[in-house]
Amino acid sequence: MTDASSNTGRAAHEAQLKADLRRYLQEAREALVGKLDGLSEYDVRRPMTPTGTNLLGLVKHLAGVELLYLGFVFGRHYGEPVPWFRPDLGPNAFEPNTDMWATAEESREYIVDTYRRSWKHADATIEALALDAIGHVPWFPEEYAQATLHTVLIHLIAETHRHAGQADIVRELIDGSVGGRVPQMDQAWWETYRDRLEHAARKAAQS
Repeated sequence: MTDASSNTGRAAHEAQLKADLRRYLQEAREALVGKLDGLSEYDVRRPMTPTGTNLLGLVKHLAGVELLYLGFVFGRHYGEPVPWFRPDLGPNAFEPNTDMWATAEESREYIVDTYRRSWKHADATIEALALDAIGHVPWFPEEYAQATLHTVLIHLIAETHRHAGQADIVRELIDGSVGGRVPQMDQAWWETYRDRLEHAARKAAQS
């Protein structure tokens, strides 16, 4: 095999890896944003767990996460101001969890649009850099702080899917809506199923 054909093969392999990684990332992005569909302003914002987990806050958080991992980490800074995204100010610049909820003044449209814009910025980074390009992640342990684009992409995919899973549960708590590969059964079936699980849990606790 000639050097030219070898380089072409490596380039094709990398392009396929990038396409696969981006597909998994995009699936999680779309799943998360889709959880806001059909809900009121109150429902997309209201805290549904003791720690305040809410749907619009998850979107807001991940907008900043994308700008961090596929922007700041590789020196490819986002050109538009985002109020809750100022990595240059350090980790103590804002009160804790300020990116995990939306103020009354922050519209749903603005937050979702910022998230979608962060996708474009992130995708441009994926396109521009090789998978072995090195970025600096200062909040990682020192031995992992110099991370490749490949590693950062895997981390971002994992984080986005994790938050999309949280959104699945939050949406179900709000209005009973479920998605994904959950069986499409009627309410009576689910009540019987849940009772069966409750019985099994109590029986196990007594053994």
